[in-house]
Amino acid sequence: MTLLSRAECRLKAHPLALDAGLAAGVLLCMLAGSFVDPHGEHGVSWSIRSPDPLSLLLMTLSAVALVFRRSAPMTVLALTGAASVIESATGDPRAPVAMSAVIALFTVAAATDRSTTVRAGLLTMTILTGAAMLAGPLPWYAQENLGILAWTGIGATAGDAVRSRRAVVQAIRDRAERAERTREEEARRRVAEERLRIARDLHDVVAHHIALVNVQAGVAAHVMDKRPDQAKEALAHVREASRSALNELRATVGLLRQSGDPEAPTEPAPGLDRLDELAGTFRSAGLQVEVARTDHGTKLPAAVDLAAYRVIQEALTNVQKHAGCEAKAEVSVVRVGPNIEVTVLDNGHPADDGPPAAGGGHGLLGMRERVTALRGTLTTGPRYGGGFRVHAILPVKTRTAITGENA
Repeated sequence: MTLLSRAECRLKAHPLALDAGLAAGVLLCMLAGSFVDPHGEHGVSWSIRSPDPLSLLLMTLSAVALVFRRSAPMTVLALTGAASVIESATGDPRAPVAMSAVIALFTVAAATDRSTTVRAGLLTMTILTGAAMLAGPLPWYAQENLGILAWTGIGATAGDAVRSRRAVVQAIRDRAERAERTREEEARRRVAEERLRIARDLHDVVAHHIALVNVQAGVAAHVMDKRPDQAKEALAHVREASRSALNELRATVGLLRQSGDPEAPTEPAPGLDRLDELAGTFRSAGLQVEVARTDHGTKLPAAVDLAAYRVIQEALTNVQKHAGCEAKAEVSVVRVGPNIEVTVLDNGHPADDGPPAAGGGHGLLGMRERVTALRGTLTTGPRYGGGFRVHAILPVKTRTAITGENA
């Protein structure tokens, strides 16, 4: 923080001290102006003369009143205006006591509304100018009298301009705060929607297979002839477990869904077998996509297959949205030991609203939730030299699949 900024902050923190300094400056200006002879032999000239005691008193009182201009602007305007009227009627030559009234009128205009400013400004201009023209020692058309009219008008206009600017700045700040709150609400809403979508996908995949197991186990219990007692008992346990799993899954999804949500779709969930079709849709939209796979022959659980597909889909969507029209994307699906690794790279140059930073953004948050739910890991971030990288490691066998095999 610079020295000027620190001084400004301190002055804003102590407005009374600022007003006291302003009052001292105005008093010095009025005292200096009282020594000016506007009607010298060679025009305006400086002359050593002592102001009248009454003029000194009026200048001091009006300057002291300015110290309280923020707390009581209308009262200060009335006091400084009265001092200016008295000086206009008694001072010969007059001291510039009206300067304090101009400052007070500026404060009223800056602190109140426009209608109050118009009324106070017209009243102050009329009284001060009328007193100077009618009761003063100079002719009514003297430049000093017209100067009072001009300076009071300038004070009211400047104060109204300051008030308008403050209102505009405050409106901008309010809009910025509302926009920030809206962005936070939108972020929470999108996260909730993404979680709901995950719950629906899990319902579509897991519930479908458990229902098949339930039906097939029931059929097998009726057709099994070899060791029928043990087979029927084991299949009865399978059927009971699958029924319990269906009930628990239905209850969980029911908590996540709203009452007005439509029923989950019944078509099969997409997987890596549709990766070429997915890449083709982005190619038709103008994005250059290259796909490399070494996982052929790997049978993935439905949840892992779906998660890998969604990660690639969201990553390519981010590339098309943020990486620029000349960007190229590379998709690789590799089997590494007990895991399958999905990587999406691009060489794009982000625009001003470029790809979200690592760990940010609604799409990245949704991908992270999907991968973490399967006990995988997801890393995202910018690449060295430009572009973005999304890398997901998913286990080929989930805990559910391992449990099923052990059973």
